Amino acid sequence: MKKLNEILGTEFPIIQGGMANIATGEFAAACSNAGALGVIGTGGMLDAGLLRRQIQICKDLTDRPFGVNLMLMNPCAGEMAKVIVEEGVQVVTTGAGNPGKYIPAWKEAGIKVLPVVAAVVLAKRLERYGVDAVIAEGTESGGHVGEMTTMALVPQMIDAVDVPVVAAGGIAGGRQMAAALALGACGVQVGTCLLASRECPIHENYKQAILKAKDSDTVVTGRSVGGPVRCLKNKMTREYLALEKGGATLEELEHVTLGGLRRAVFDGDMDTGSVMAGQVAGMLHEIRPLRQIFEELYVQGRAVLAGTGGEWGTEA
Repeated sequence: MKKLNEILGTEFPIIQGGMANIATGEFAAACSNAGALGVIGTGGMLDAGLLRRQIQICKDLTDRPFGVNLMLMNPCAGEMAKVIVEEGVQVVTTGAGNPGKYIPAWKEAGIKVLPVVAAVVLAKRLERYGVDAVIAEGTESGGHVGEMTTMALVPQMIDAVDVPVVAAGGIAGGRQMAAALALGACGVQVGTCLLASRECPIHENYKQAILKAKDSDTVVTGRSVGGPVRCLKNKMTREYLALEKGGATLEELEHVTLGGLRRAVFDGDMDTGSVMAGQVAGMLHEIRPLRQIFEELYVQGRAVLAGTGGEWGTEA
């Protein structure tokens, strides 16, 4: 089995999640320089020109591989797909849909394509397009989520497709990385644990909320309208869930969350902002450098596997 770092040309078999409004060119470069694959997130971008500028910022700050996460629901997704080719981006991850119509152009440009998927049926369809790997993301993750857990999803996806599978959702330490690799994943994608990094550009209030979070402090909103999102519990989520229970319209629900992620990320609004985070937030207790986070994931993960006789842990 080819390992993720061999596929991507990175030091560690780790991808940084493309978190909207957080995964800037500067943050992606910091993640790449720390040994993982840094990824620029397009979820909060309003035009393709902004993506081009962020790619150029990233290029200026690192000579290591980095990628772009294309949020397929973005109205500018088609233009952004072209910018990715024009700027010579080496890796693309995608979210919230089927990227099939963009894959031929990306592959022709020599770009590695790794869609984020939450169900086996979509992974099998995308395999036929010649993707380089799939990222199996469990419902434990922060932000937009599916229904299946990482522990259930990853092995079923590995059994269903012949391309490498990356595990995502609920991974913040070496034990969880070891579990992902033991399931057969070629590497992992992480997001929530990076919110507690020195380099992460979120507001200090956001970081402190992550550090204070306990195991059951996240909740999923939006299930009733087919747009489930995992956030930390706060005034906004309580209002949203009450409206959902009362049968509110999509318009009424969107009014509650409009601009919520930006309020959390930039303004530090922990009451009415969308404080997106995964279930592992309860494991995070200090702000650390990215390099330390990635090293601990990899080194401790291999140590755990060495204790079980796992393939990854027995290497020199």
